Amino acid sequence: MTVIQQLCRDRMKIIMFFPLLLLVCSFSADETETAVQQPCPQDIHAVLRELTASLAVQNERITVLQRENQEQAAKLESQKIQTDKLTQQLQVKQVAFSASLLDQGNRETGPFNTQITLVFKRVVTNIGNAYNPHTGIFTAPVRGVYHFDWSLYGDGNLAAGGVLFRNGEHIFIAYEHQTSGGVSTSNGASLLLDVGDQVSVRLYTGARLNDSQNHHNTFSGHLIFTM
Repeated sequence: MTVIQQLCRDRMKIIMFFPLLLLVCSFSADETETAVQQPCPQDIHAVLRELTASLAVQNERITVLQRENQEQAAKLESQKIQTDKLTQQLQVKQVAFSASLLDQGNRETGPFNTQITLVFKRVVTNIGNAYNPHTGIFTAPVRGVYHFDWSLYGDGNLAAGGVLFRNGEHIFIAYEHQTSGGVSTSNGASLLLDVGDQVSVRLYTGARLNDSQNHHNTFSGHLIFTM
Protein backbone atom coordinates (compact mmCIF):
# COMPACT_ATOMS: atom_id res chain seq x y z
CA MET A 1 0.00 0.00 0.00
CA THR A 2 1.40 3.43 -0.93
CA VAL A 3 1.73 6.35 1.46
CA ILE A 4 -0.98 8.25 -0.42
CA GLN A 5 -3.37 5.31 -0.16
CA GLN A 6 -2.71 5.03 3.60
CA LEU A 7 -3.32 8.75 4.10
CA CYS A 8 -6.53 8.56 2.10
CA ARG A 9 -7.74 5.67 4.28
CA ASP A 10 -6.91 7.62 7.44
CA ARG A 11 -8.78 10.62 6.09
CA MET A 12 -11.83 8.48 5.36
CA LYS A 13 -11.73 7.12 8.92
CA ILE A 14 -11.70 10.65 10.29
CA ILE A 15 -14.55 11.73 8.04
CA MET A 16 -16.60 8.67 9.03
CA PHE A 17 -15.88 9.43 12.70
CA PHE A 18 -17.70 12.80 12.50
CA PRO A 19 -21.28 11.46 12.29
CA LEU A 20 -20.50 8.78 14.89
CA LEU A 21 -19.28 11.43 17.29
CA LEU A 22 -22.37 13.51 16.70
CA LEU A 23 -24.58 10.45 17.14
CA VAL A 24 -22.95 9.58 20.48
CA CYS A 25 -23.35 13.09 21.78
CA SER A 26 -26.96 13.22 20.58
CA PHE A 27 -27.75 9.85 22.19
CA SER A 28 -26.16 10.99 25.45
CA ALA A 29 -28.19 14.16 25.36
CA ASP A 30 -31.46 12.19 24.73
CA GLU A 31 -30.87 9.98 27.76
CA THR A 32 -30.51 12.96 30.08
CA GLU A 33 -33.28 15.04 28.49
CA THR A 34 -35.58 14.54 31.49
CA ALA A 35 -32.76 15.03 33.92
CA VAL A 36 -30.45 17.88 34.51
CA GLN A 37 -28.77 18.83 31.24
CA GLN A 38 -25.35 17.14 31.09
CA PRO A 39 -22.57 18.23 28.71
CA CYS A 40 -21.23 15.75 26.17
CA PRO A 41 -18.57 13.53 27.75
CA GLN A 42 -16.01 15.33 25.63
CA ASP A 43 -15.86 18.85 24.39
CA ILE A 44 -17.26 18.21 20.90
CA HIS A 45 -16.01 21.51 19.59
CA ALA A 46 -12.47 20.78 20.70
CA VAL A 47 -12.62 17.32 19.11
CA LEU A 48 -13.96 18.75 15.86
CA ARG A 49 -11.21 21.36 15.79
CA GLU A 50 -8.61 18.65 16.34
CA LEU A 51 -10.07 16.43 13.60
CA THR A 52 -10.29 19.36 11.20
CA ALA A 53 -6.66 20.24 11.83
CA SER A 54 -5.66 16.60 11.33
CA LEU A 55 -7.54 16.48 8.03
CA ALA A 56 -5.84 19.67 6.86
CA VAL A 57 -2.40 18.24 7.67
CA GLN A 58 -3.15 14.99 5.86
CA ASN A 59 -4.55 16.85 2.85
CA GLU A 60 -1.35 18.87 2.68
CA ARG A 61 0.77 15.72 2.92
CA ILE A 62 -1.28 14.05 0.17
CA THR A 63 -0.86 17.10 -2.06
CA VAL A 64 2.91 17.10 -1.51
CA LEU A 65 3.18 13.36 -2.21
CA GLN A 66 1.06 13.68 -5.36
CA ARG A 67 3.30 16.48 -6.61
CA GLU A 68 6.41 14.39 -5.87
CA ASN A 69 4.87 11.43 -7.72
CA GLN A 70 4.15 13.63 -10.73
CA GLU A 71 7.75 14.88 -10.72
CA GLN A 72 9.07 11.32 -10.52
CA ALA A 73 6.78 10.26 -13.38
CA ALA A 74 8.05 13.17 -15.49
CA LYS A 75 11.66 12.17 -14.76
CA LEU A 76 10.95 8.56 -15.71
CA GLU A 77 9.30 9.66 -18.95
CA SER A 78 12.29 11.87 -19.77
CA GLN A 79 14.67 8.98 -19.09
CA LYS A 80 12.58 6.70 -21.33
CA ILE A 81 12.73 9.24 -24.16
CA GLN A 82 16.52 9.52 -23.81
CA THR A 83 16.85 5.73 -23.76
CA ASP A 84 14.72 5.42 -26.89
CA LYS A 85 16.84 8.04 -28.65
CA LEU A 86 20.07 6.25 -27.73
CA THR A 87 18.63 2.94 -28.90
CA GLN A 88 17.58 4.49 -32.21
CA GLN A 89 21.01 6.08 -32.68
CA LEU A 90 22.72 2.74 -32.08
CA GLN A 91 20.44 1.10 -34.62
CA VAL A 92 20.84 3.71 -37.36
CA LYS A 93 24.62 3.76 -36.98
CA GLN A 94 24.60 0.51 -38.92
CA VAL A 95 23.76 1.62 -42.47
CA ALA A 96 25.13 0.01 -45.64
CA PHE A 97 23.75 -1.13 -48.98
CA SER A 98 24.91 -2.54 -52.29
CA ALA A 99 22.82 -3.30 -55.36
CA SER A 100 23.15 -4.04 -59.08
CA LEU A 101 21.00 -2.82 -61.93
CA LEU A 102 19.25 -6.04 -63.01
CA ASP A 103 17.98 -8.80 -60.78
CA GLN A 104 18.14 -11.29 -63.67
CA GLY A 105 18.60 -11.60 -67.45
CA ASN A 106 20.28 -9.28 -69.96
CA ARG A 107 19.08 -5.83 -70.92
CA GLU A 108 20.08 -2.46 -72.24
CA THR A 109 19.02 0.73 -70.46
CA GLY A 110 18.88 3.93 -72.50
CA PRO A 111 19.56 6.09 -74.32
CA PHE A 112 17.00 8.74 -73.27
CA ASN A 113 16.75 12.43 -74.07
CA THR A 114 16.58 13.29 -70.36
CA GLN A 115 18.19 12.02 -67.18
CA ILE A 116 16.32 9.22 -65.44
CA THR A 117 16.87 7.66 -62.01
CA LEU A 118 18.49 4.25 -62.27
CA VAL A 119 16.73 1.62 -60.19
CA PHE A 120 19.25 -0.92 -58.96
CA LYS A 121 16.95 -3.86 -58.31
CA ARG A 122 19.21 -6.69 -57.19
CA VAL A 123 20.01 -5.90 -53.57
CA VAL A 124 22.79 -7.91 -51.95
CA THR A 125 23.11 -5.79 -48.79
CA ASN A 126 20.67 -3.34 -47.23
CA ILE A 127 21.51 -2.96 -43.56
CA GLY A 128 19.20 -0.34 -42.07
CA ASN A 129 16.82 -0.56 -45.08
CA ALA A 130 17.73 2.97 -46.17
CA TYR A 131 17.95 2.01 -49.86
CA ASN A 132 14.68 1.50 -51.77
CA PRO A 133 15.05 -1.07 -54.60
CA HIS A 134 11.73 0.04 -56.09
CA THR A 135 12.76 3.67 -56.60
CA GLY A 136 16.57 3.47 -56.67
CA ILE A 137 16.74 6.14 -53.95
CA PHE A 138 18.77 6.06 -50.75
CA THR A 139 17.26 8.08 -47.87
CA ALA A 140 19.52 9.07 -44.98
CA PRO A 141 18.10 7.80 -41.66
CA VAL A 142 20.49 9.88 -39.54
CA ARG A 143 22.65 12.98 -39.96
CA GLY A 144 26.19 12.01 -40.85
CA VAL A 145 28.83 11.50 -43.52
CA TYR A 146 28.13 8.75 -46.06
CA HIS A 147 30.26 7.32 -48.83
CA PHE A 148 28.82 6.22 -52.20
CA ASP A 149 30.29 4.35 -55.16
CA TRP A 150 28.71 3.65 -58.54
CA SER A 151 30.10 1.64 -61.46
CA LEU A 152 28.60 1.56 -64.96
CA TYR A 153 29.15 -0.50 -68.09
CA GLY A 154 28.14 0.06 -71.69
CA ASP A 155 28.76 -1.52 -75.08
CA GLY A 156 28.93 -0.13 -78.61
CA ASN A 157 29.35 3.40 -79.86
CA LEU A 158 27.37 5.14 -77.09
CA ALA A 159 28.68 6.55 -73.85
CA ALA A 160 28.21 4.99 -70.44
CA GLY A 161 27.48 7.63 -67.85
CA GLY A 162 25.67 8.26 -64.61
CA VAL A 163 25.35 11.26 -62.30
CA LEU A 164 25.20 11.09 -58.50
CA PHE A 165 22.46 13.35 -57.13
CA ARG A 166 21.82 14.55 -53.60
CA ASN A 167 18.19 15.62 -53.57
CA GLY A 168 18.11 17.72 -56.75
CA GLU A 169 21.80 18.62 -56.74
CA HIS A 170 24.25 17.26 -59.31
CA ILE A 171 27.26 16.03 -57.32
CA PHE A 172 29.66 13.99 -59.50
CA ILE A 173 29.47 12.20 -62.82
CA ALA A 174 30.98 8.91 -63.96
CA TYR A 175 31.30 9.02 -67.75
CA GLU A 176 33.19 7.19 -70.50
CA HIS A 177 32.78 7.11 -74.28
CA GLN A 178 34.54 5.16 -77.00
CA THR A 179 33.62 4.28 -80.56
CA SER A 180 33.50 0.49 -80.19
CA GLY A 181 33.72 -2.36 -77.70
CA GLY A 182 32.80 -2.37 -74.05
CA VAL A 183 33.21 0.73 -71.92
CA SER A 184 33.12 1.09 -68.15
CA THR A 185 33.29 3.99 -65.74
CA SER A 186 33.01 4.55 -62.01
CA ASN A 187 33.23 7.24 -59.36
CA GLY A 188 32.76 7.81 -55.65
CA ALA A 189 31.82 10.58 -53.23
CA SER A 190 31.56 11.25 -49.50
CA LEU A 191 28.59 13.43 -48.59
CA LEU A 192 27.28 15.08 -45.46
CA LEU A 193 23.58 14.22 -45.31
CA ASP A 194 20.79 15.38 -43.04
CA VAL A 195 17.97 13.07 -42.02
CA GLY A 196 15.69 12.59 -45.04
CA ASP A 197 18.22 13.64 -47.67
CA GLN A 198 17.99 11.47 -50.79
CA VAL A 199 20.81 10.16 -52.95
CA SER A 200 20.47 8.41 -56.31
CA VAL A 201 22.25 7.79 -59.60
CA ARG A 202 20.70 9.12 -62.81
CA LEU A 203 21.52 7.84 -66.28
CA TYR A 204 23.26 10.58 -68.19
CA THR A 205 21.38 12.01 -71.18
CA GLY A 206 22.14 10.01 -74.33
CA ALA A 207 24.06 7.30 -72.46
CA ARG A 208 23.32 3.58 -72.58
CA LEU A 209 24.08 0.79 -70.12
CA ASN A 210 24.36 -2.93 -70.65
CA ASP A 211 23.82 -5.35 -67.84
CA SER A 212 23.61 -9.12 -67.50
CA GLN A 213 23.86 -11.89 -64.95
CA ASN A 214 27.42 -10.67 -64.35
CA HIS A 215 26.03 -7.47 -62.74
CA HIS A 216 28.38 -4.85 -64.18
CA ASN A 217 26.34 -1.84 -63.04
CA THR A 218 26.33 -1.30 -59.28
CA PHE A 219 25.44 1.31 -56.67
CA SER A 220 26.74 1.09 -53.09
CA GLY A 221 26.91 3.26 -50.01
CA HIS A 222 27.48 3.21 -46.27
CA LEU A 223 27.50 5.49 -43.23
CA ILE A 224 31.02 6.53 -42.19
CA PHE A 225 30.10 8.39 -38.98
CA THR A 226 27.21 10.35 -37.48
CA MET A 227 27.28 14.07 -36.71
